[in-house]
Amino acid sequence: MSGAGAAGTAVARLLVASGAQHIIGFDKDGLVHENKPGDDVMRTWFVDNCDPGEFRGSLSDAMVGADIFIGVSAPNVLTESDVASMAANSIVFALANPEPEIDPVIARKYAAVVATGRSDHPNQINNVLAFPGIFRGLLDGRIHKITDKMLVAAANAISQCVGPDQLNANFIVPSVFDPRVVPAVAAAVRASAN
Repeated sequence: MSGAGAAGTAVARLLVASGAQHIIGFDKDGLVHENKPGDDVMRTWFVDNCDPGEFRGSLSDAMVGADIFIGVSAPNVLTESDVASMAANSIVFALANPEPEIDPVIARKYAAVVATGRSDHPNQINNVLAFPGIFRGLLDGRIHKITDKMLVAAANAISQCVGPDQLNANFIVPSVFDPRVVPAVAAAVRASAN
């Protein structure tokens, strides 16, 4: 994972809440680990919950055999050889916007699924898929605090808006214009608050 600041930590929190293990994070200064200075609350959470163990390599080193890359950082931090070195059937979410961590066309040569934050490529991961529904669910349920459980429920609701007959490497998330998304997310947020 690249971008272990607020956005990266938010992604890591959802990954941990969903059962992900062995999360290695990088920020603009390199690997995030317990011996690296910094007292930011998000960094502290990341270190406490996603410690890379004995790994002390570079981002390129971490990509070797990796199943998933999730970038919420800066443009062009990955190379073609980084993606080529990942595990078979890997997933690349290069979400830096407007320029992703790697050109999606290059990433698709090696990864089974590629998503970006850009609307001119398949699988646009856009916060507009989540936030209207999250806020609608909070308001309707008179809920005062957003929890990781709610966010995981919202993500699952979004994923369920893509039917089995639609799901493919170039269509893993619904369109931002799909009218089913907001009500589905709102209902999931309300239900997960109980």
